[in-house]
Amino acid sequence: MGDRNIFYRVCCSCCGGDEPEEKTPIISDTLLYFAQEAQRRRSEQANLWSEPHDTSHMERDDDRELYNLLQKRAKTRRGSQGYRRLSFDIHAVRQERRDVLGKWKMLLENLGFHAESDMLLNVTSATLYSSMRNAPQAKKLLDDLAQQTSIFENKIPAERYIFVLDRLITLDAAEDFLSKAKTYYPRDQSPELETEGQDSAAVLIKKSNEINLVTDEELEEVDEDALLSRSLEL
Repeated sequence: MGDRNIFYRVCCSCCGGDEPEEKTPIISDTLLYFAQEAQRRRSEQANLWSEPHDTSHMERDDDRELYNLLQKRAKTRRGSQGYRRLSFDIHAVRQERRDVLGKWKMLLENLGFHAESDMLLNVTSATLYSSMRNAPQAKKLLDDLAQQTSIFENKIPAERYIFVLDRLITLDAAEDFLSKAKTYYPRDQSPELETEGQDSAAVLIKKSNEINLVTDEELEEVDEDALLSRSLEL
């Protein structure tokens, strides 16, 4: 009888070891991936990174400034005075970038790209330099816009717009865009010309302001999603 009990214990032990391990359902990993991608897109849309391919956001001073503000606010108690002050600074930086984007959108629509403007302006971390067909010409046009117009508020132009110019070159509309930009956003103006320019661009400014209506609550939600996405990647 004792030998039989030992036999059963040995057999049960061997059989138990052959049981397959429980695997994590593949569907959960898939859902997590799509959730992270959605969060990343929302973050990129809110922050409009000047250099969208720099995932560290450290290469450009303006991107680094915004990223550091976001990181600092993430470590600050929500609702505190410091949190509200950081939210105000973040909103100011983002609004400045949305203002530039609004100028580009209005100029594109003025050229007749009403339905295509959002697609032409869509630049993300997934947009590849290798997809560009006219990189040297696009870079030169970006420099011309920075030097001959005030569309970038006399600051270093965001690298993301080189992709937009590349697309406009392909559509044979880049020079027309530069001409329009010189008209509506001249680099230097006398007081008389400045008043005239403001009148001619009144419609563009009004539409641009309508585009930029985003609440601080929505922006904070995007920040939290972006930080969650980054933490899941680590």
